[in-house]
Amino acid sequence: MSYKGRFIPTQQNKYKGDVRNIIYRSLWELKFMKWCDRNVNILEWGSEEFFIPYRSPLDNRVHRYFPDFYMKIKENDGKLMRYVIEVKPMKHCVPPVKGKKQKRTFIREIAEYAKNQAKWKAAKSFCENRQLTFKIVTEKELGVR
Repeated sequence: MSYKGRFIPTQQNKYKGDVRNIIYRSLWELKFMKWCDRNVNILEWGSEEFFIPYRSPLDNRVHRYFPDFYMKIKENDGKLMRYVIEVKPMKHCVPPVKGKKQKRTFIREIAEYAKNQAKWKAAKSFCENRQLTFKIVTEKELGVR
């Protein structure tokens, strides 16, 4: 199975966006897409269908962040909730540790971590102003290693 590809939902009416252009960039994203498509409590969902502007700490310029997913879900209590979801490995959610890594690798990891933090801060602010909830989904929530 390829780590990247196109996803074709079986429940196309639930997808908010272009159903002909749903791209997964990891097997974790593919797993999440399948879950969104099959789960009867998910009323609508989309993948990378909108962007959130954020200021990168690396160049101090405004960039566009395309969150992995949007979904509207009917919770167990019947309440409707809307989420913006980012799928990331847990190791990208915590500051990198130098250890025995090459200096270049460690610097790249620090830069990526700083960029992610800026994106997620912008996403939280974006969501608060629109009655959305921002969540980061890791291997723990996906049930993968």
